[in-house]
Amino acid sequence: MAEWGFRKGRRESAENLSTTEGGDCPRCGGEKQPSSMAGYLSCVKCQYEWKDPDHVASRKGPPETYRRDAELIDEFKREMQSGDLSNVLGIEKGLSGEQEASLHRLEDKWMSGMTGHFNAAAEERKPLMISFDDDDNLVDTTIGSITIVANGFDGGEEIRLEYPGLGTEFYAYDEASETGWRRGRAPEDTARSITNVINRFSKLVYANQDGASILLELRSTELKEESLVIFVDDPGGTDIVAEKGGVSMDPRDITMLEDYRVVVQICLADGIISPSEDQMLWAMRQQLGIDDQLHVQIVQQIFGDHALKECTNCGSMAELYPEYAAWYCQACESWC
Repeated sequence: MAEWGFRKGRRESAENLSTTEGGDCPRCGGEKQPSSMAGYLSCVKCQYEWKDPDHVASRKGPPETYRRDAELIDEFKREMQSGDLSNVLGIEKGLSGEQEASLHRLEDKWMSGMTGHFNAAAEERKPLMISFDDDDNLVDTTIGSITIVANGFDGGEEIRLEYPGLGTEFYAYDEASETGWRRGRAPEDTARSITNVINRFSKLVYANQDGASILLELRSTELKEESLVIFVDDPGGTDIVAEKGGVSMDPRDITMLEDYRVVVQICLADGIISPSEDQMLWAMRQQLGIDDQLHVQIVQQIFGDHALKECTNCGSMAELYPEYAAWYCQACESWC
């Protein structure tokens, strides 16, 4: 005989509400599981929740406020002063005037100075490079600079970064080129464009904009400052100039023989005249009317007979032949 519907419902309700021996749930005897609420358990079968008798409440600290942050900072300083790092620069208050000035320059350059000047979506920001001397003073890592003197470019302007054995990087005034830069409405905008391009593509240096100037730092400690060549080709006028070691590398700024001697000394700091350096020195000789014989004499006075010149044809090192006032490349058998 078929069971009446209301009787079947009563029986199922009784089964659902009845408990079984050995279970965890006080309602149905089902297995327990952690609840979503701290300090409570939940039944796997009926989802009933009850307080966990074994729960131990954890003590919460004070809410996070700026006062709490200040307390944590003070605690950190006390730990630093009492530990092995007690003499870290910036922890001790007894800093020299030069050290404090260095820290202020660092803050202005990398904290306050970068506010509103960096677009993470479009620009490559250079890493923070810090160097200290033996007295914990900050050392300037800038090795050269490029300055926008005027913003009236007429085409043909080009920046070259060159390193013997690593090749030459070209950055031209050409918006259609991948490594080209554009002219902005102001010299500062143009300097910003050049800085962005160099940081994106250069394997030799990092660039940092400082007003209308671009300051350059070597990317690797394995690279030598004296070997890096910074050359600017500005055929139309004095719109952009390069500087290295505090000396202008613009041929039009060379007015005396002694100026030329200083530039030759900078170029020969690594004992090698690169193709870009050779072109720059040639333009300076044209400016001053210096012939090849006098040029070789100056080279010999600075570096002797061992000054090398990088061959423009094959990249090998050509040797100096003073009697011919020229360099000869043995690899491609040609005069440089």
